[in-house]
Amino acid sequence: MPILAILSCKNSEEKSAENSDFDLAITNIQIVDLEKGDILQNKTVFIKDDLISAIKDSEENTSAKKVIDGKGKFLLPGFWDNHVHFRGGDSLISANKNFLGLFLANGVTTVRECGGDMTRSILEWQQNIANNQLAGPTIYTSGPKLDGENARWEGSLEIASEDDIAPALDSLQKLETDFVKLYDSKFTGELYLKTIEATEDRGMISSGHMPFSVTLDETTAAGMDGIEHLYYVLKACSAEEESITQDVIDGKTSFWESLDRVMQTYAEETAEKTFTTLKSREVYVIPTLHINHTLSYLDEEPHENDEYLDYMGSGITKTYEGRIRSALNASEEFVKTRKQLDSAFVSLAKKLQENEVSLLAGSDCGAFNSYIYPGISLHQELQAMVDAGLSPLQALQTSAINGAKFLKKENTGAIKENYKADLVILNANPLKNIEETQNINSVIKNGKVFQQQDLEGLKTGL
Repeated sequence: MPILAILSCKNSEEKSAENSDFDLAITNIQIVDLEKGDILQNKTVFIKDDLISAIKDSEENTSAKKVIDGKGKFLLPGFWDNHVHFRGGDSLISANKNFLGLFLANGVTTVRECGGDMTRSILEWQQNIANNQLAGPTIYTSGPKLDGENARWEGSLEIASEDDIAPALDSLQKLETDFVKLYDSKFTGELYLKTIEATEDRGMISSGHMPFSVTLDETTAAGMDGIEHLYYVLKACSAEEESITQDVIDGKTSFWESLDRVMQTYAEETAEKTFTTLKSREVYVIPTLHINHTLSYLDEEPHENDEYLDYMGSGITKTYEGRIRSALNASEEFVKTRKQLDSAFVSLAKKLQENEVSLLAGSDCGAFNSYIYPGISLHQELQAMVDAGLSPLQALQTSAINGAKFLKKENTGAIKENYKADLVILNANPLKNIEETQNINSVIKNGKVFQQQDLEGLKTGL
């Protein structure tokens, strides 16, 4: 993928000042303050060496090597997709690498990669992006997932006994991963909790799925920092969570078989206690509403004409077949349950926000997750959050601001002096209409400005 030269936004004025202290100045711009929900009018943002050096009131004479006139436009931190995957084996490494351009073309300047089988490639991409040898988002990765014996996903580190925990965490620390991702397909409840405790003891950030053989209270008490998806929070809102958990332990039921009972026994009083626990323990929840709706309605909503199918390639689209086949062959009862879950998750997301539980916007895009396309799916997730009842401001806060807080990354995720200059210029105000997040004028990443023509080129790798 080519590295593009610094370009001005469409209809912007470039001024040359070779001796200036600043590489770039964005003048007359409206800054969207996502912490306060304010619009800061008529500002100039000065950038040097990929950092925001100063933010001042706009003046007529601005000295910088490049100047962009942002009049009538809105400046935001680059978007974060807080749940993505690079995976699919060696034959799909190139296809996954193409995702980097799709992210950037959609203003996604940072991704949280939640485990796969391409760790070596991801670490190489990380370095090349940081060195400006490759155009793409900053990648924060978990490295390999942790799971039990005979793990479902390729590349996972298996925890078959307590003796396996320390070596697995040692390997992740040697790789300098940004967090630990736990999966739930094969983990025993006991080993799952012990693994979280060991992660906590080492000061490592953890997130993951949750086997139904443990409760949410046990999981968060052990030190889990982030809950991926809403199945597990919904179970914790059931008045019968402990009974359901014991039935799973005893082999009387399973994850999917118990979901209807979970929904039927939802109790407001129990839910309130669960929300209080999540908030007090500072646990983040990643709702992934868009993928749940998409997979729940594969039998009704066609995707043959999706624009982004053209960018995926045959290798990626072939990985979609399993979920599609499963959805089309599912029993009528199972299809009904999936759609009921979709509605339950929408309601739950709003209640989590109302109860001040911290949320993260994540799309779960990548191979095997049918029709969840890198880049655009983050915008679809933000839209899904607003449709669930969050305000546009609240939805936007779940992306860059909360993403940086969760991973404890300093000087990024906001528009402030001495912060990383990962920025998106929009043509309209997203606080009034969340759809405007897709109305991208230009993207600034690693000191480069990508205007509309360049963003289209990133989609195709040209």
